[in-house]
Amino acid sequence: MRCPYCGGSETQVKDSRPSEDGAAIRRRRVCPDCAGRFTTFERVQLREVVVLKRSGKRVPFDRDKLQRSIDVALRKRAVDPERIERLVSGITRQLESAGEPEVTSEAIGELVMAGLKGLDDVAYVRFASVYKNFREARDFEELLGTLSDGIPVPAAAPEPEGGPEPEASGRRRAGRP
Repeated sequence: MRCPYCGGSETQVKDSRPSEDGAAIRRRRVCPDCAGRFTTFERVQLREVVVLKRSGKRVPFDRDKLQRSIDVALRKRAVDPERIERLVSGITRQLESAGEPEVTSEAIGELVMAGLKGLDDVAYVRFASVYKNFREARDFEELLGTLSDGIPVPAAAPEPEGGPEPEASGRRRAGRP
C-alpha cells in the first residue's frame, strides 16, 4: 500500500480490526519514510459490477461514488455514520449478489431512494429531487405525498374569525425577555 503523503511503497500495518458492521477490515498504517499515519479498509468484493448509464455508457461500479452521493443527501442531518455505512454496504452487497454483470443507474438510484426513505425523509427528498430531475414545486408535492403513504397532509387550520387571539397584557411568552 502506497503512502498517501509521500508515495512511499512500504507502509506497515500497526493495527487491524473488523469494522463496526463486520463487512470490512480496518487497518491502521504508518509510513516508515515520513511517519505519516492513515487508515485503509479491506472489503469483500463478490464480483465486478458494471453500471449502464442513461447515456448508454458502461462504467465500473464505484462504491465511493455511491458513498459520496448518499453523504451529499445526508449533509447536515443527524444520522449515525454507522447507519450510513450499513446502507452503503447493503446496497453494494445487493448489487454484487444479484448475479447480473450489468446494472442500470436507475436501479441503483431506486435502491438508494428506498434506503434513504427508511433512514431520513429530508435526505430522501434531497436525493430524489436531483435523481428525478425536479423542475417545479409540483414535483416536490407529489413526492411528499408518497412520504405520508398516500394520506394527504392536511393544510394548516384556518384562523378563527377575528384573527389570532391577542396575548394577555402583562404576561410574557416563555423564552422571550
